[in-house]
Amino acid sequence: MAAAVSWLNEHHGNGPQQQTMRILKVTEEAGEAARAWIGVTGQNPRKGVTHTPREVADELADVVISALVAIESLGFDSDQVLSECAAKVLARLPR
Repeated sequence: MAAAVSWLNEHHGNGPQQQTMRILKVTEEAGEAARAWIGVTGQNPRKGVTHTPREVADELADVVISALVAIESLGFDSDQVLSECAAKVLARLPR
């Protein structure tokens, strides 16, 4: 992710506005994943079934990548933040 953030910083800057846009990108991608899931389930009566589960998985991967870029853009190591968060979640599971 560091390479992506470096490229973004070089081409778009790395100030608070750019950090905001990168955080908002996570929400945009989550919306695309939700839209794809609606397409899998056919819940839009005008459109019916329009997506596959694989397309949902791809959109969810976009959410993850966008989140990792946002974390790095805030100056944190995304691998470390993700590992620490995963450890907290796993610690909550019943044993």
